[in-house]
Amino acid sequence: MGYWGYYVVGRSERPLAELDALAGAEGMTLRATAADGWQVWEYPGGAADDEGAADVGDIGNMNTLAHETGAPALFGYVMGSDCVVVEAAGPESGAWTTCLARRAMAAYLGDGEGLGVEDYFLEPRDAAERAVAWAAEAGRVVVERSLADVFTSEPGPADPLAENILFRLLDRLGVVPL
Repeated sequence: MGYWGYYVVGRSERPLAELDALAGAEGMTLRATAADGWQVWEYPGGAADDEGAADVGDIGNMNTLAHETGAPALFGYVMGSDCVVVEAAGPESGAWTTCLARRAMAAYLGDGEGLGVEDYFLEPRDAAERAVAWAAEAGRVVVERSLADVFTSEPGPADPLAENILFRLLDRLGVVPL
């Protein structure tokens, strides 16, 4: 049983936990800061129930966070350290959603009504394209191919934690270095 919860990424002069957009996410913990006011906060959730759902409370809305800060924002919801739902938004570039560790995500989705990972999340190539625009809005120049590599990554024996793929993504986006 791995980690369940959110990582909230944004840029602000104030701590993200103090912003209106995240007012419902009490108990967030600052995990990292980087140049230009970038911050990574953690908002843990409970363990999954028998159906695979975890109670993480009200994290807020990353679109609202992006508009309040005037900078791109990203939420990474880690599911049992197996996979990550990535939700990102920029004030200008809009919102997009994908996942990391697609095989594990497919297992979580199961055979529910014939819908699969590709029905819920952007394909890696499309996610990489959107991530390039997100990074540009953040003032970063990134390589689409290196992002696509992250979006196709899977945890392995040497590094079994999907949240480490999320941190690799943040590094490649030029936001928070590893």
